[in-house]
Amino acid sequence: MSEKLRLGVNIDHVATIRNARGGDHPEPVRAAKLAAAAGADGLVCHLREDRRHISDRDLERLMAEVDLPLNLEMAATDEMLEIALRHSPPGICLVPEKRQELTTEGGLDVAAAAPRLASFVASLSSAGCLVCLFVDPNAAQLDASLAAGAAAVELHTGTFCDAPPGAAGQAELERLRDASTYAASLGLEVRAGHGLSFDSVAPIAAIPEIVELNIGHFLIGEAIFSGLDSSIRRMRALMDKARAEALGERSA
Repeated sequence: MSEKLRLGVNIDHVATIRNARGGDHPEPVRAAKLAAAAGADGLVCHLREDRRHISDRDLERLMAEVDLPLNLEMAATDEMLEIALRHSPPGICLVPEKRQELTTEGGLDVAAAAPRLASFVASLSSAGCLVCLFVDPNAAQLDASLAAGAAAVELHTGTFCDAPPGAAGQAELERLRDASTYAASLGLEVRAGHGLSFDSVAPIAAIPEIVELNIGHFLIGEAIFSGLDSSIRRMRALMDKARAEALGERSA
């Protein structure tokens, strides 16, 4: 188990608020710098086909002005590949994308799109990007991710976060635990994200194979009430507490 659990802060929805009215405020780059000061280990942003969140200019500025590694979420399209190869961010996370969806609704079907995804992974890896695939906690998708050449997977936690308390939530948590163990056994770096909040983060942070959590919407929403610095610091503290307790249980 890694003692340090990384936190990637997704700043997409700072741009969403800005775009609702136009203009320059609130500024994603300012939010990214605040995230760095509050204890984030990396930044996440999703450059969508319709540019509903960050813009191409935002991406350029984040790469140039913020001293944190950037994980660019993107669909496996020719346009996004060209952009990614032009900027070569440290990390790329390939995600499914449908124009009509409000947010990413599940993991990539890597098994069904293996040849195309393998080509994308190879091109991005050759450019020096660490490529991660966003997948559901499913062994077949993990096998396909390894075969496609990915270095990491991000397990979709949305179903767990949306599950009612009790048996359904516990079953989803067990799926994530099993998938994390299996992915790590394949040599894949294991990350997790989607829908995580103060209430749901601890059980995920306690999974020993997970080395990074990527969280955005909840932190930006909570910032309305407590400020971005406060929301990130509280999330960081909850993650660290859950990981420390899990380490203590394993060593006991």
